[in-house]
Amino acid sequence: MKKLVMHGLAAAIMAFSASAMAENFVAGKDYTILKNPGKVSVPGKVEVREFFWYGCPHCFKLEPHMQTWLKTMPKDVNFVRSPAAMNPVWESGARTYYASEQLGVRKRTHLALFDAIHLQNQQIFDQASAAKFFTKYGIPESKFNTAYNSFAVSAKVAESNKLAAQYQLTGVPAVVVNGKYLIQGEDGKVTQVLTYLVNQERKAK
Repeated sequence: MKKLVMHGLAAAIMAFSASAMAENFVAGKDYTILKNPGKVSVPGKVEVREFFWYGCPHCFKLEPHMQTWLKTMPKDVNFVRSPAAMNPVWESGARTYYASEQLGVRKRTHLALFDAIHLQNQQIFDQASAAKFFTKYGIPESKFNTAYNSFAVSAKVAESNKLAAQYQLTGVPAVVVNGKYLIQGEDGKVTQVLTYLVNQERKAK
C-alpha cells in the first residue's frame, strides 16, 4: 500500500513539475510567434514541421531528441520533415532527402546519412557523393540521379524554399508548430516546448 501511495505521489509531483515547466514557456523567449503563419498540409491535425540540413551539427544533436519524441507522438499530430534548401549545398541535401523518399529507402538512409557525415566525416554534400552513398542500399547511381533531378523532387525543394521564406527562417534546425510558432535549439528543451505548443493548439481546437 505504501508503495502504491509513493508511486502515486511521485507521479503527481512529476505531473506538477511538467505543468510548472510548461507554464514557463513564453513567446519571444522559448519560441517565436511567426509573422506570416502558413497553412497546414493535413487539416484537422496539428502540424509539426522540422527544417534541417544533413551537414548541420546542431541538427545532428537535435535528431535523437526528435526521434524520441516521434515514438510517443500523439495521433492527432502530422509530422513533416522539410530539408532546408536555402543555398546550393543545402539544396543538394534536400534533393537527396526527397530522392530517398521517392526511392523508398528514406527510413534506412535518414539517420545513416547523419551518422556518415558527423561520425564518419564523409563529405556527402553533392549529387555525386550522395549517389555513391546510396549504392550501399541497393540503389544504382543512375536510378538515384534520375530521382534527384526529377520534377517531383524539384517541386518539393521549391515548396521547402517557399515555406522557409514565408517563415523568415535564418538557419536550422527550426521546428514550426501548426504554421504559427517557431522553435530553435539543439537539445531536449525543443521537444518540451514542442509538446507544450501542440497541447496549446489542441486546446484551441
